[in-house]
Amino acid sequence: MTRYLVTSAIPYVNGVKHLGNLVGSLLPADVHARFRRQTGAEVLFICGTDEHGTPTELAASAAGQEARAYCDAQHAIQADIYRRFGLSFDHFGRSSSPQNRALTQHFYRRLEAAGLIKEQAVQQIWSPRDQRFLPDRYVVGTCPHCQYGAARGDQCDGCGTLLDPLELLDPRSAISDDRGLEVRHSRHLFLCQSLLVERLREWVDCREGWPAWVTSLARSWLSADLRDRCITRDLAWGIPVPRPGFERKVFYVWFDAPINYLAATQEWSDGSPSNRNWRDWWWQPRDVQYLQFLGKDNVPFHTVSFPATLLGSGEPWKTADVIKGFHWLTYQSGKFSTSQQRGVFTDAALEVLPADLWRWWLIANAPESADVDFDFRRFAVDINKDLADVFGNLATRSTSFACRTFDGRIPSDGIPGAQERALASEVDRRLDVLRGWHEKLEFRRAAAETRALWVLANGYIQEQAPWTVIKSDPARAAVTTRTALNLLYVCAAVAWSIVPTLAGRVLSAFGSASACPQWPPHRAAQLLDANKGALIERIEPLVTKLTESEIARLESRFAGVRG
Repeated sequence: MTRYLVTSAIPYVNGVKHLGNLVGSLLPADVHARFRRQTGAEVLFICGTDEHGTPTELAASAAGQEARAYCDAQHAIQADIYRRFGLSFDHFGRSSSPQNRALTQHFYRRLEAAGLIKEQAVQQIWSPRDQRFLPDRYVVGTCPHCQYGAARGDQCDGCGTLLDPLELLDPRSAISDDRGLEVRHSRHLFLCQSLLVERLREWVDCREGWPAWVTSLARSWLSADLRDRCITRDLAWGIPVPRPGFERKVFYVWFDAPINYLAATQEWSDGSPSNRNWRDWWWQPRDVQYLQFLGKDNVPFHTVSFPATLLGSGEPWKTADVIKGFHWLTYQSGKFSTSQQRGVFTDAALEVLPADLWRWWLIANAPESADVDFDFRRFAVDINKDLADVFGNLATRSTSFACRTFDGRIPSDGIPGAQERALASEVDRRLDVLRGWHEKLEFRRAAAETRALWVLANGYIQEQAPWTVIKSDPARAAVTTRTALNLLYVCAAVAWSIVPTLAGRVLSAFGSASACPQWPPHRAAQLLDANKGALIERIEPLVTKLTESEIARLESRFAGVRG
């Protein structure tokens, strides 16, 4: 049986992430990992915090902390938030771990031995006021492409263009606002990506299951004049470069961060008392399918730079089979903004509403083929309709009727008729379709098909109306009640990967204590006529509807300072 290695883009440790970060990689990866576990597959879901680089140094400095202490605190905050969002990582590691330090230096040595590392002098920004070279993110200025005034030296957040600090207009120091910057020479190491273009192109061309736009973006990078990438920086916080003359430099965060997928797996292995070997997932694994989940700004690094590191090492490391990329989630026709506190951030989201409400809406509206805008009114309409009116209503009225009429048990009387046979056939068909969407990583379609199954179940119980039939045909009412309850169980089981807490509440009413409900087998006729005489508990309303006043309050709270 195929084993599934699942990784989501490693979030920067500095600052709590917003909903766009969550749906851009973390949440869909969790949904898929949960689904695969339901089918009985062995799954390893790995993530961690990206703790090196300029953003961390700047954030630690602003907080008045040493980088290590800052990372310790922020890692714990993020890990707790993701736990409360139900993200089911097998391990949530850290790029500052000893394992990542050793592996990063190992890859460097392998690449150097293969002739894929070169040393050269580069022009770099020097700040007389700060008395230091400024790494790319320590330089801010105006983007030459879109005129965005707060572009960083590595990338413009206005248009997404990757930049070099020397390209910025009116550059200044992010530390001291020094505008009297100078250009000096500093020696750095480069990964010779240009020597690997053909191997990378062949690698991309033989991948299957990628979104078309991800493949197109990867090919555009490889068809252009691919530049060698500088992999060192003049920073104090990071993984040391094991090379004479580079004692005051560290590896570039985008060199060591993806290696943390491997290192976090080693952390998982090292922290277990069992005799498991992390290399079974990464070193020549013939039975592993590796799936990466990424936001679109991370695609170039994962389709060029990281595979260049793995392939260039000359060792048989596992590379991604599938890269599932996501576009951006925008916020009420604008951008999320950390500096302006505009938008919904994950910690605040959990303060105001349960995690499953956010999980459902984000997956049902995942930005798979284009950017998607978050709007509280649209959010409320979807939550009220899907989770309260459809799924919640199904759970409450079917269990309430059983508890009231059949003494809290799934009734045993009666024989299924033509309606139930037709229903079972339709349920089997829909389960096949739903499983297919999950396997194809089509999250919006999977959510839509999950909802369609809820609608089907509601339609059946509404049409059969056992609360009316009980007066004239108790056996028939028993059949329809039993069928509805068992279908409710199926509806909850297949929704568990998306809304694990809500689904868990439903499943627990049936006495199911499984941490991971099995994916329903392909035999709905037997499923819907099962569990005769089993106890059932009344399910209180799963979701409280959002009112107009609550929507207005949420809009006001998360408006931030518009600029």
